[in-house]
Amino acid sequence: MAHLNVAVFTTKCVVIDKNPILFVSHDGDGAWQFHDGSNVDIEDSMVVSLSDMLELDDSLSDILDLRVGWVAKRKSPDSEWIRTHQ
Repeated sequence: MAHLNVAVFTTKCVVIDKNPILFVSHDGDGAWQFHDGSNVDIEDSMVVSLSDMLELDDSLSDILDLRVGWVAKRKSPDSEWIRTHQ
């Protein structure tokens, strides 16, 4: 399970605008990314803690065991997470 104080990459659209998190990546280098599924603009990016992300969406706890090199996607906040290898 991931450490809750780890820094993660996300966007202002997710944190400030409260867009739903529909795409999660646990990159090959161990970094986590949480996005709304749209194209990411570097000017929109943010770094927050994993615990901040869980406060925004507690369903993320379902994928905290996501393996390095894998992604999880869903069509809507009510959909199940689908895991795939990158």
